[in-house]
Amino acid sequence: MSAVIPPPRTTTGLLPPQQLTRTEDGEQLHALLWRAGAGWRMISSAVLGGGLGERAWVLNAQVSHGYRRTDPDRHLADLAAEAHMEGPGVGLMTAADVRAYGHAHDGGVEATATAGLGVRGWAASPAQGAITPARPGTINIVVALPVALTDAALVNAVVTATEAKVQALLNTGHDCSGTPTDAVCIAARAPCPGEEPHAFAGPRSLWGARLARAVHRAVRTAVHAP
Repeated sequence: MSAVIPPPRTTTGLLPPQQLTRTEDGEQLHALLWRAGAGWRMISSAVLGGGLGERAWVLNAQVSHGYRRTDPDRHLADLAAEAHMEGPGVGLMTAADVRAYGHAHDGGVEATATAGLGVRGWAASPAQGAITPARPGTINIVVALPVALTDAALVNAVVTATEAKVQALLNTGHDCSGTPTDAVCIAARAPCPGEEPHAFAGPRSLWGARLARAVHRAVRTAVHAP
């Protein structure tokens, strides 16, 4: 996997994404890599590194539209190792070309989104759920906040990001709430000794409002990307 030289570290948010390129089965595929480093707590629905805990990097990897592997967590771990990532991290997957990502910031909050809308619909559907995962269309959202959040606020941030995503889809004329495989990763600073983490991240809270606006713009940009 080849890579460009990453830009300098910012003082508040995650690094701007480093673009990686690899070849699998004769197809050139791409990935975005954030080298966050120490001092971050993340909550994510990702297949690799999902849940809540300290994480040092985030990988958003493009896969083929005919992806058939049944071990995406192992696949993502291998890709991270090829990029020389060590320690716990988050691995996301999409069939979209991740180079066409949307990025936005608002009051110190950064959001990046990639959007594949080939398989989309409404969350509440009369169709029966399936045991096997759906094909990877996927809207992936990565958000970084420069402040510490409580566990409950991190969960609240996931809800806020999801609401902003749906708002962006409706605002861009898409009659859907997303795809069956959408994923999100929220990164917040680990609290310093004696620091009181922020307890709220709903859309009308200080940091939740900034998060919502950043995600809304990032998703809109990604959806409109060629």
